[in-house]
Amino acid sequence: MLKIDPKKASIIFLCTLMLLALGWAGRVKAFHDQPPAVPTTLPYHLLGLPPGSGPWVVRAYYSDPQLVKDLASRLEPWEVHPDQGYLVAEVTLPDYLWMQAAGFHLVIDQDLTRMLSNPLAPLPGQVSGIPGFPCYRTVTETYTTGASLALMYPHLVSWIDIGDSWEKAFSGGSGGYDLYVLRLTNDAILGPKPGLFIMSSVHAREYAPAELNTRFAEYLLKNYNADADVTWLLNYNVIHLLFQANPDGRIQAEQGKLWRKNTDNQYCTGTESRGADLNRNFPFGWGCCGGSSSNACDEVFRGQSAASEPETQAMRDYLRANFPDQRSDPITATVSADASGVFIDLHSYSQLVLWPWGGYPRATPNGQALQTLGRKLAYFNQYTPEQAYNLYPTDGTSDDFAYGDLGLAAYTIEMGTNFFQDCPTFESTILPDNIQALLYAAKSARFPYKTPAGPDALSLKVTPSLVDPGRPITLAATIDDTRYNNSNGAEPVQNIAAAEYSLDAAPWISSTLLSPLAAVDGKFDAHIENVSAILDTSGLSPGRHIIYVHGRDVAGNFGPVSAVFLAVAIPQKNYLSIVANGAP
Repeated sequence: MLKIDPKKASIIFLCTLMLLALGWAGRVKAFHDQPPAVPTTLPYHLLGLPPGSGPWVVRAYYSDPQLVKDLASRLEPWEVHPDQGYLVAEVTLPDYLWMQAAGFHLVIDQDLTRMLSNPLAPLPGQVSGIPGFPCYRTVTETYTTGASLALMYPHLVSWIDIGDSWEKAFSGGSGGYDLYVLRLTNDAILGPKPGLFIMSSVHAREYAPAELNTRFAEYLLKNYNADADVTWLLNYNVIHLLFQANPDGRIQAEQGKLWRKNTDNQYCTGTESRGADLNRNFPFGWGCCGGSSSNACDEVFRGQSAASEPETQAMRDYLRANFPDQRSDPITATVSADASGVFIDLHSYSQLVLWPWGGYPRATPNGQALQTLGRKLAYFNQYTPEQAYNLYPTDGTSDDFAYGDLGLAAYTIEMGTNFFQDCPTFESTILPDNIQALLYAAKSARFPYKTPAGPDALSLKVTPSLVDPGRPITLAATIDDTRYNNSNGAEPVQNIAAAEYSLDAAPWISSTLLSPLAAVDGKFDAHIENVSAILDTSGLSPGRHIIYVHGRDVAGNFGPVSAVFLAVAIPQKNYLSIVANGAP
């Protein structure tokens, strides 16, 4: 614990008494109260502060990790660096005084403080996107994209109104937004189909998540029928994408405000600290564990009651309506290894992949399997994988709800290095790396508690890719059991034991004929194996076919399926007949 200078401690104590006498105690008394003005006579120079009421961004140095956990009931750090013993946080004057008294050594970050309420301006020639950040669509532009995709791909896309924002619900129809989910699947192919739900930017100031989610939708639709993996994913999965989980707050953030909560004006009324933290408002574990605040003006204020906010209600109800309940109520209840469904909440920033529990210090009953998939997702974006609680306590969160209430394999991905992430970094790194992570999540959605422990099927290739009927082809692939992020502990890997393929029928269907691929070097005895097989195309109809491949390790774990297209040419006599009859 850091030592506090006695003179400074007495000053802090006196200042705190002044704040209480002037009404700051009322700030925590009831969620309807407003914070009074901050006194201007405090000895700021002795406190290490510039004059004013804040907020400021500080680097808070600590020697006792418990301080970080204690802080979680008041605010959420922007960054936590346990290896260097400091965190970065936005603080008000009461926060600053509390943290000093608790034992933090605080240093104001002048550069980050200047950006707190820095109005945004369009770049020269910018005509779309958030001012100064043309790579990020506004709420209105995002909604236009969702509606347009539904019109362009009616056989694959539904644009579903799932509920209202706070301003829509309580403004009499004069403001606010509907919350929309873009639902992707080929409904012509019947289920049951596993689901992947991805929500984004529930904290309004986080620019990158909503754009990544929107571009993931565009990527899937653009590559359907062009990429074999995307094609089978949309044929046999249902992907639910909530681009803007907090549209009212996002409108505030588009002005350059570091707005986090929704805009519920019942809480901290009439201020820019109003609203509830929607990611502390979910009903599972609400207010349980010191990971949220009852103070209406705090940035981690959990709301008046569990799921009190209309945005949270909309998300809760949609999840319960579209995913089966696969977990019983006791906190110790285990989800079956055969359970399906993946949930991802996209955030920024910190470069982390997190999984439940956030509110409880122990691992979930499915902790090992959640860790395995977490380390796999982190392989693609190179973020640190860890259980959420290990960072600091959080309660009433979306991922604890998704796992605790429904049994979904649930994750929070904290991407990038800034709330207002620069566009070059987003385009060159965050977008491509995390698209691959989301694709893997979709591939794992059928059996997320089993599949990630198995090897990946990579570099699928058929030679030739266009073949005359009856001629053989060579199918080649690499089966790899090593692709985990081991930056925070090591995931066990095994030798490859086998690889299989199927033609035009998915391998998870019980009636599918599965055929072996052989190790190219003659023996399965390594963590990575090149495999191949010769396929007879006799009897295949002209046109495009799909080949599915997956591998198994010596522990019996089957990895996710990958696929490749094969084209069988039209026989020449049939082609000449078609041309003779006038077909193009």
